[in-house]
Amino acid sequence: MGIINNSKTDPNKILPMRYMWARQHYKDGVSNNWTPEEISMQKDIEQWKDPAALTESERRLILWNLGFFSTAESLTANNIVLAVYNHVTNPEARQYLLRQAYEEAVHTDTFIYCCDSLGLNPDEIYTMYTTIPSIHEKDDFVVELTSSIFEPHFTTEGDENIRRFVRDLVGFYVIMEGVFFYAGFAMMLALKRQNKMIGVGEQFEYIMRDESLHLAFGCDLINTVIEETPSVWTTKFQSEIRDLISRSVELERKYAKDACPSGLLGINAEQFCDYVNYIADRRLERIGLKKLYNTENPFPWMSQSTDLNKEKNFFETRVTEYQVAGALEWD
Repeated sequence: MGIINNSKTDPNKILPMRYMWARQHYKDGVSNNWTPEEISMQKDIEQWKDPAALTESERRLILWNLGFFSTAESLTANNIVLAVYNHVTNPEARQYLLRQAYEEAVHTDTFIYCCDSLGLNPDEIYTMYTTIPSIHEKDDFVVELTSSIFEPHFTTEGDENIRRFVRDLVGFYVIMEGVFFYAGFAMMLALKRQNKMIGVGEQFEYIMRDESLHLAFGCDLINTVIEETPSVWTTKFQSEIRDLISRSVELERKYAKDACPSGLLGINAEQFCDYVNYIADRRLERIGLKKLYNTENPFPWMSQSTDLNKEKNFFETRVTEYQVAGALEWD
């Protein structure tokens, strides 16, 4: 019996549970519930309409990030619903996947809300994955990496097919959500620290908190598959995964320099690249692989930026508070 290929498991029977980590991730996700409309965008709208409030570089940074995330969240949701859920046979893990799919829908709705609030052209934002090379390359990299498990007759029977499935999990959980999202997070939260686009920045904080749970679940899922089928985790396959993550870092560094070529006040573009290196090492260690970069974290304030266990004045905005602070690692 295992988390995949368990024909004896009744997917409708969730008790008794075997993987309590999956249950805990589900409960943490429920505790972190939020919706984009709970966050005021009034100040953002005023700043966006004021030509003097934001530099052209800052406007470019905002558009690039909205353009990337608006399609990346949909790609991730489609992968969960159409691929991962189909091959994970354990009920409590599937319950979390349903929760994650809902959160991806909330994230997609967030970018609709941001675009509508700022009066942006949706045709421009939602086609940037085809018109901006650095965004297109990131999306294509993950899609090509994971396309084989969408074949109609694909199964996770046999070591090679399990490796293909693990590549998919690495592609979306470790690379897309664990590497490709983080330069954008750092950029938007750096803007927020300068009191610019506070509403968008706060939404990115909530998304980042959700993504930390997605990443934790994905790594637990990867590690469980490997633990239950150790024959797939060959030295050759480990080297392949390290190479894929290394390639993803190069794409994210390219995107960081493209989205924010001149940096922000007190932060240069190369620091965003260093942050990507630091993040990648954390991801490698999380699935039992050695570091590649040994780079120090240039943005220690990122952890502070996602401390969302806070109260708000009911007459200023709707109450938005995480019920559980959680022992999550933001970086």
